[in-house]
Amino acid sequence: MLKVGITGGIGSGKSTVARIFSHLGIPVYDSDQRAKDIVSSDPQLIAQIKELMGEEAYLPDGSYHRKYISEQVFKNPEKLKSLNLLIHPAVRKDFEAWVKLQSGAPYVLKEAAIMNRDSGLDAIIVVHTPVEERIARVIKRDGKTEDQVKNIIENQKTEEEFISVADYVVNNGKSHSILHQVLEIDNRLRSTPDQ
Repeated sequence: MLKVGITGGIGSGKSTVARIFSHLGIPVYDSDQRAKDIVSSDPQLIAQIKELMGEEAYLPDGSYHRKYISEQVFKNPEKLKSLNLLIHPAVRKDFEAWVKLQSGAPYVLKEAAIMNRDSGLDAIIVVHTPVEERIARVIKRDGKTEDQVKNIIENQKTEEEFISVADYVVNNGKSHSILHQVLEIDNRLRSTPDQ
């Protein structure tokens, strides 16, 4: 089965584009949501995270202590890298198990913020939106300040880096219709032979 990634920077609209594919009957795997579930449910991963981050990584009720983890990795990029080296393989394994359950679909989509040519995907869709529009969307959606949003964007890939891995680009600026672009990509993917 064809495995297609969909990615883009914060505020680019990748979740909106993924929802359109979902309405077309394409199964969509939300990597961020699944990662949130896995860090609280996979016993092996929980043990590894506690070993890396300390027992404080989980609250007394067993839930992932997101605020504590964020504070730890914000101050220590190496710790963030180590944490990602634990979480990303667990999510990849979960994705592969999920794909096996999607028989009958013409292809599947994996929505993720971090994606590259080594992600084991057959094609990558990048949602591109001008930075000013992305900043305005995130301020409105998340209630963050402009400086907070700019800081997040600065710590993500540049638009050029995102587009460099793209097989397809969806332009999601104000002057573009994303529906037409998604339908065109969907049509091409449905006619692509399985890998």
